[in-house]
Amino acid sequence: MIIKFTRLLMLTAIAAMATLTAKAQLGFNYSQHDLGIGISNNQVFGDAEKTTSTLSGSLSYTYNATPFVNYIVEFQAGTLKGGDSVEYRSGRQFKNNFIAGTLRAQVQAGEFIDYSSSALMDGLKNIYGSVGVGLVSNRIKEVSRNSNTIPGYYTPGKDESTEFYIPLKIGYEYKIFNSYNEPSVKIDLGYQVNVMTGENLDGFDAGSRRDIWTQLTLAVKFSIGSVTSYRKPLTRD
Repeated sequence: MIIKFTRLLMLTAIAAMATLTAKAQLGFNYSQHDLGIGISNNQVFGDAEKTTSTLSGSLSYTYNATPFVNYIVEFQAGTLKGGDSVEYRSGRQFKNNFIAGTLRAQVQAGEFIDYSSSALMDGLKNIYGSVGVGLVSNRIKEVSRNSNTIPGYYTPGKDESTEFYIPLKIGYEYKIFNSYNEPSVKIDLGYQVNVMTGENLDGFDAGSRRDIWTQLTLAVKFSIGSVTSYRKPLTRD
């Protein structure tokens, strides 16, 4: 009887300690996995003289090494446009129906700063910078490579190509916390500059500089899976 009572007492003590530990971690916990969807406004600065804004959509998976150190895999598809075959002497105009994938590492300010000291620092903790590598498959569906005003003028290029690029991104991730003070929904606003390694994003191979593709992106991420703990609280209260 004494042995049984001792075991019961030990089990009760262990359960109580586990409960206290769980309560102590309130505000420290976060999910290591996010799924997200997004929409981007795109512009291409290449060999076509006129830039045109277009839209693309994206799906993403994020692995959160910490709440502020993130690794993102993203897939997107959409349209890129530019140029005007009538307005400009070169006659360059294009439409690219693309698909792309990126792998990025992202670091937020909260990994380094003490955001418990003030509301301002707490707001600044979600600013981030990101860099990685990307691959885009270009499908030029509409293109004008001949000039309407200069006889014989022609800009070479490919209708289909695959190119690597370097995505450079800055932004802000607004975190929405659930009743356990865990970040469950994240709203991400970012500006990304994609530096191309090739010349055929716009279907033209001309000029001495690489094509640049910019994106203003709004995304929503949802935390999934079990949670783990961070070394400090994620909120000030």
